[in-house]
Amino acid sequence: MRFRSKQVHAGVTPDPTTGAILTPIYQSTTFVQESVDTYLAKGYSYSRSGNPTVRALEKKLAVLEGGADATCFTTGMSAVHGTMLAFLSAGDHAIISDVAYGGTYRLCTKVLNRFGIDFTFADTADPAAVKAAVRKNTKLFLTETPANPTMKLSDIAAISEIAQAAKAVHVVDNTFLTPCYQQALELGADLSLHSTTKYFDGHNATVGGAVIAKTKELDEKLRFIQNSTGSIMSPQVAWLTLQGCKTLSVRMDQQSANAMAIARYLEKHDKVKQVAYPGLESFSQHELAKKQASGFGAMMWFEVKGGVKAGKQLMDNIELWTLAENLGSVESLITHPVTMTHAAVEKKERERVGIIDGLVRLSVGLEDAEDLIEALEKALAAIKV
Repeated sequence: MRFRSKQVHAGVTPDPTTGAILTPIYQSTTFVQESVDTYLAKGYSYSRSGNPTVRALEKKLAVLEGGADATCFTTGMSAVHGTMLAFLSAGDHAIISDVAYGGTYRLCTKVLNRFGIDFTFADTADPAAVKAAVRKNTKLFLTETPANPTMKLSDIAAISEIAQAAKAVHVVDNTFLTPCYQQALELGADLSLHSTTKYFDGHNATVGGAVIAKTKELDEKLRFIQNSTGSIMSPQVAWLTLQGCKTLSVRMDQQSANAMAIARYLEKHDKVKQVAYPGLESFSQHELAKKQASGFGAMMWFEVKGGVKAGKQLMDNIELWTLAENLGSVESLITHPVTMTHAAVEKKERERVGIIDGLVRLSVGLEDAEDLIEALEKALAAIKV
């Protein structure tokens, strides 16, 4: 099946008891066994170790990413945490994209480093810099591409080759583009990681995470950690995410079209200093964006002239766009990363990787592009600096 057919049908079958077209919500702690000799004959014993509703979502995500299997977690951050626990131990070293979600940075620098794990935040847009950061004890590469919030891209195939030579696993945070536009495993990655909260859900209804593995062996390591730590996705969340998956490509195509229209508008505005959107020819890595992805996504950022003060004035006067954390939903969202999503990152580190004080991040939704542009026009006109 092609992608659109997979997103509707993969992983789910009519309920064998009733014929219900939707996978039931198996809201059950435990599952009755027929006998000791046939223990686990039906595949389930206790929902921490596996649940039929969650399993349906895992199967669908594995098919969409072209992986051997998938493991779902409580949140996107628990997926990052679980992945690091599965493949890193005391004395190991990991290479992380220098531009990454603030929660990932916080986990590495405030939590996991206390347990004897070393982290290097390398410029993963430069394969030579990544190669130079490799040590004998490097066990994991985590590449976030496009990166949050600067949209910096990393060459997945090139970094996968470096990771393979180092006998380390390469994890790609594929949240921004999803397998709809970017097939990370096909490009060479070992694991594709997602905050399912974002585009898979698409409706601001759930929080969840998932990791899709290229091989069963890799998935088994993830599943062992997930079961051991109890970081499981609930059946209610899995059921809602299953429904969101069915419209993933339709939503992303329209949101991406809206994003392109908005990026072109902002690029010409006299109060905008710069715009970063991979679909623009002016984007420094536009050719790489075309090479490794089939679409440009719906995330972008721009800088208004006047820095932080101008940015705050814009957000104080914006209509239609919602000032809220999250991304990938049908509603268009606007955020100020320095004070919101990346507040946990030290100022010096933010500036080093390009998260400037006046950066405004947009997650473009499904509203009419003309209405979104008119709202931006009005808010930009209100800036007085």
